[in-house]
Amino acid sequence: MSTPRVYVIHENPEWFPPLAAAFEAEGVPVEELLLTDGSIDLAADPAPGVYWSRMSASSHTRGHEHSKEYTRAVLGWLERAGRSVVNGSHVLELEVSKVAQHGLLRNAGFDVPRTTAVFGHRDLVAAAERFVAEASTPGAPFITKHNQGGKGLGVRRFDTVAEFASYVESPEFEEPVDGITLIQEYLVARAPFITRVEFVGGRFVYAVRVDTSAGSFELCPADACEVPLPGQAAQPQSGPAQTGTAQTGTEQTFAGAACDVPTAGQPSAFSIRSEITAGSEIVQRLEAFLADQRIGVAGIEFMETVDGRTVVYDINTNTNYNPAVEETSPVSGPRSIARYLGALLASEQALLAV
Repeated sequence: MSTPRVYVIHENPEWFPPLAAAFEAEGVPVEELLLTDGSIDLAADPAPGVYWSRMSASSHTRGHEHSKEYTRAVLGWLERAGRSVVNGSHVLELEVSKVAQHGLLRNAGFDVPRTTAVFGHRDLVAAAERFVAEASTPGAPFITKHNQGGKGLGVRRFDTVAEFASYVESPEFEEPVDGITLIQEYLVARAPFITRVEFVGGRFVYAVRVDTSAGSFELCPADACEVPLPGQAAQPQSGPAQTGTAQTGTEQTFAGAACDVPTAGQPSAFSIRSEITAGSEIVQRLEAFLADQRIGVAGIEFMETVDGRTVVYDINTNTNYNPAVEETSPVSGPRSIARYLGALLASEQALLAV
């Protein structure tokens, strides 16, 4: 029998080195399960240990179109065998569906963006017409995004339905990988940033202020896909990246929201937001949500709008950690994960020894 260890289920090896270093520093044995191809013997018992799924909703943009389905199969196999799985099959379905995220957040009482999910291509323009007609401010701008997203896939702003109709019928239209396009209200931030709160073991680690003045949709915190502010050199991209902007006048959309563009003033788009703590109301509510949904590791994004709303709009269960933030934070995200999973592994080993 193999020595129990932590198995990390994912599809992008370029995101793994900071995690590998954290596990090594904490003395926790770890092994990657890279689900880009391979096989499993369905009659065999999975190796003993703790399995952590961090499959990405954007895996298809890196040529791994079937990794989501592979992960569904593997997680089902592990769960049927009674293995300890962090961010299991129910969490995978949240990662790959903003519709599912929206529904659960709304049911939990969070303020979420008004959203219509459109299935297929034929009803897109008619759905946009209904969406605009029923808005609290008729004729207001709206945005689109992909249901299975990440990396700002499909995020664009439209000021009129006619503009949207022209896009839908043009070669530039981005077809969602699952055929589901979201039409969503256009939000205006009170300041040019969004907040991403990191949780490990369902508990607060730190909050990150993500500067959006550059107008990019690419808000991945990983070193490989950090988007520079104006005047900065670009970082190398991990696979295909979508970092353009949809502009109208002096406004740009980002990650499903929008803000006025100020003069750039920070060396990095990512920094610790120290006023958000474990005692903050939004953090405590999110911790309760994660416990209810059995989500072990996640980054959750929200924005504060000019009209006083705190809108939660995205749950990331394959969270990455920004090196600039890690350098200034008294707590390390990857080390927190290694300690959390290491403790679960120790509990598993204790049970095996009985």
